[in-house]
Amino acid sequence: MAVQPEGTPCWADAMFSDVEGAKAFYGDVLGWTFGEASSEYGNYTQAYADGKAVAAVVPPMPGQEGQSQWCLYFASPDAAATAAKIRDNGGEVLMEPMAVGDFGTMCLGRDPGGAVFGVWQAGVHEGFEAVGTPGAYAWAEIFTREPEKVDAFFPAVFPYSVKQMEDDAMDFRMFDVGENTVVGRMRMTDEFPPEIPSYINVYFAVADCDDAVAKATGRGGILRFGPVDSPFGRFAALSDPQGASFSVIDMSTTQGEMPKISEV
Repeated sequence: MAVQPEGTPCWADAMFSDVEGAKAFYGDVLGWTFGEASSEYGNYTQAYADGKAVAAVVPPMPGQEGQSQWCLYFASPDAAATAAKIRDNGGEVLMEPMAVGDFGTMCLGRDPGGAVFGVWQAGVHEGFEAVGTPGAYAWAEIFTREPEKVDAFFPAVFPYSVKQMEDDAMDFRMFDVGENTVVGRMRMTDEFPPEIPSYINVYFAVADCDDAVAKATGRGGILRFGPVDSPFGRFAALSDPQGASFSVIDMSTTQGEMPKISEV
């Protein structure tokens, strides 16, 4: 796949204290295979679905141990310029732009609501080699308790236009790049325990949602929500055995009418 337009999700990775355990779990649940660990880059290990790079796992660097979580990276033609926009619009730069060999340049930020995300300026590593196929990235949503701040922040950092889902039951927005909706924003309700911080929920595509859930829970994962049918697919939210949250979605199994959407 070519370099993605600015603001488009282009890569995902996660830190695991037990990398071998993570590889066994995601290998079973999502059908991933894994490349060689790159000792030069902290044993960063790429995951593949059907031979195409779809994500990566990495052990924590000394002092970085803690809760495992997936990090979604947004494409940028200039990571330094994006870092400046993050700062200028009420966000926080957690890691200054850093060249990763000739692969590209990465930066880590936190939005004003507390969700952590990455920025990726592609070099020879352009990002996802597959999207929407079983085992590959499918979709993502920014879960936040401070939607007003987040709604102002992301379109100021990336060239997003904004749409709102017309649904009294939930406050859900979508950020578009051109004609493509690239990420959602969900207001966290009181149903979320207060100790759960804002985060970006990454969805991986699967051929069978229920089968993926059974494999995940059979390997020590926790089912958080679902499986449930929607106009976008049958999906479920999970936590892996090391605490990283993610969702699985079978986009071929849809039910119900598409919601009404209005421009913001």
